[in-house]
Amino acid sequence: MEELFKLASNYGFPMVVAGYLLLRLEPTIRDLQKSINLLSFIIARQSNMDMKELNELINNS
Repeated sequence: MEELFKLASNYGFPMVVAGYLLLRLEPTIRDLQKSINLLSFIIARQSNMDMKELNELINNS
């Protein structure tokens, strides 16, 4: 806890809070990324699109 106070005094409160939030939200962001990839795959399969077409569509956007 003392280390956190030293960081806040040296770098400023907003920077410490931003860093803390990034560390806390990283797993959530990774889970959301996995969900988006899965949904993209499901939509492509329902549209009779193969993975090559899906990759081309994603990369060209």
